[in-house]
Amino acid sequence: MESFYRTHKYLVEHVNSPVKRELMKEIDWNNRLIGIKGSRGVGKTTFLLEYAKENFGTDRSCLYINLNHLYFTERSLVDFADEFRVKGGKTLLIDQVFKYPDWSNELKYCYDNFPDLKIIFTGSSVMRLKEENPVLSGLVDSYNLRGFSFREYLNLMAGTNFRSYKLEEILKDHVHIASEICSRVKPLAYFQDYLHHGFYPFFLEKRNFSENLIKTINMTMEVDILFLKQIELTYLPKVRKLLYLLSVNAPSAPNVSQLSKEIQTSRATVVNYIKYLKDARLINMLYPVNEEFPKKPAMVYMHNTNLMYPMRPSQVEAQAVRETFFYNTLHKDNHLNKGEKNAQFLVNKKYNFKIEGENTRGRNNPDFYYVTDLIETGGENKIPLWIFGLLY
Repeated sequence: MESFYRTHKYLVEHVNSPVKRELMKEIDWNNRLIGIKGSRGVGKTTFLLEYAKENFGTDRSCLYINLNHLYFTERSLVDFADEFRVKGGKTLLIDQVFKYPDWSNELKYCYDNFPDLKIIFTGSSVMRLKEENPVLSGLVDSYNLRGFSFREYLNLMAGTNFRSYKLEEILKDHVHIASEICSRVKPLAYFQDYLHHGFYPFFLEKRNFSENLIKTINMTMEVDILFLKQIELTYLPKVRKLLYLLSVNAPSAPNVSQLSKEIQTSRATVVNYIKYLKDARLINMLYPVNEEFPKKPAMVYMHNTNLMYPMRPSQVEAQAVRETFFYNTLHKDNHLNKGEKNAQFLVNKKYNFKIEGENTRGRNNPDFYYVTDLIETGGENKIPLWIFGLLY
């Protein structure tokens, strides 16, 4: 165990999280079993280590372990947790939990038998902790760590400290909010860079971002989808081709029959694969009101705008980027459906949003909100696109 303490000490002392993640404030840290899910590359490991650094430093009552370590092919998680607890451990931080067989049953055992031990673990976004894991149902408090919001990116790059806003605040007071922010910084000077590479924290690393993102996408398909969904490796080329076909056309209504011919599999399998890609935070699905999976989605979007650029051989359309950004930033705390009439989105079954470019001209419908790109401030029901990046 001493080697794990040494590793923990080194990692905590060298962790560098330049942005205070909004999720850190949202989690109820009093719970004894906390699961933090997120797509590959959004910073789950850094999040755990930052929590340890802020609350424990190198105090031995807290310990970070990675279940990908070969040590856990021989030693059980229960035995390790018990030894840690006996030696004074209070908080065990577990990374890559899904790499360990029977992890859910052992976590339940620890929860039931070690009431003095808090466990915080990370897992893939593909894991359905409550829906597909009855063992932990009612025990685990589950949260999702997302990539950087535009607000987090802006605060990092501009050295600001803007707070997040609820959707209702933005709709009601967007002119004042935008004016206040624009008096201190020019958000549009940072917005295009965010759309291209600001969602995944690894843009801060000294590596080629696009190559790193492609690697992350492939690892997501190989591990998070195939491994967790127990799909044979021979089907990986089909999943990869499906993602590519969806990406070059997104946002669009998927033609399931055509896709099934393209990847040479059944329509039902295509629909299931689309759902897996959505769970892995590679795409988003948009449905009409009162419809949901397993029905075919009305539209498929890429999960975030960063994914659009390295996947397409041609230039990315500005309107596709606008809509993808809007969907991605709103769906954390809101429910989105296909919009009515000419609107792209109906949010919370209440608000219709039409997403448009700066020079769009048309009749002003008072029943719509017009979300407009490339403007700093709006007025009444015309709202700048970038301001929705302040939602988390």
